[in-house]
Amino acid sequence: MHIIAALLLTAATVQAHYKFPRLIINGVPESADWLAVRRTKVTNSRDNGGVSDVNSQDIRCFGGTTPGKATATISAGDTLGFVASSGIMHFGPAQLFMARVPDDKDINTWDGAGNVWFKVGSISAVDGGGKALSGNEATWPAYHKTQVNFKIPASLPSGNYLARVESIALHLAQRAGGAQFYLACAQVSVTGGGNGTPGPLVAFPGAYKSNDPGLIWPNSPARTSYTAPGPEVWEG
Repeated sequence: MHIIAALLLTAATVQAHYKFPRLIINGVPESADWLAVRRTKVTNSRDNGGVSDVNSQDIRCFGGTTPGKATATISAGDTLGFVASSGIMHFGPAQLFMARVPDDKDINTWDGAGNVWFKVGSISAVDGGGKALSGNEATWPAYHKTQVNFKIPASLPSGNYLARVESIALHLAQRAGGAQFYLACAQVSVTGGGNGTPGPLVAFPGAYKSNDPGLIWPNSPARTSYTAPGPEVWEG
């Protein structure tokens, strides 16, 4: 009986986790998993696990260094999203970062190291108007959703980019180091872009510290406001 209970607990734990294996462009998802999205480590791509160490190299693309099978083409101003397999099963913000691939680098091998990432969008907590925030869908618009979508600024310059989605799970974040990150990186080619200057630029790892206020969700006292971690959203 103890073995059966352990197996059921393991299955439930895996079921409660998730991954982002498929890109969405203007509401249309890719036809299969791991095409433009670089396949993440087995702990995520197979077992749906997350990252908890903000100083780990996995916080960048979750081990997604294997080239994607494709590079998706999008236009500046398009809506770019990711499918969340099993749905986003933990409350917290969902965010999109992008990094421009240098012109002399190959998108299939570039790893996105250094201060090259800028935030394009953040689906964060809804302002409670001074009332206590909760861990439900009313506070967290991305919670239980099967996809997240972000508008790409029309002024984003044309070129090749890595697009990094993350869902920050706060259900165990009562203390520093408790937040979990579910993330993936996709290869995209932006056309019809403008002459904007994206920023501020940050690095992964480096953008977050384990004790950032946006990575801690205390049980008591209840929070009445919340700001997602990382830089401000670049709106173009």
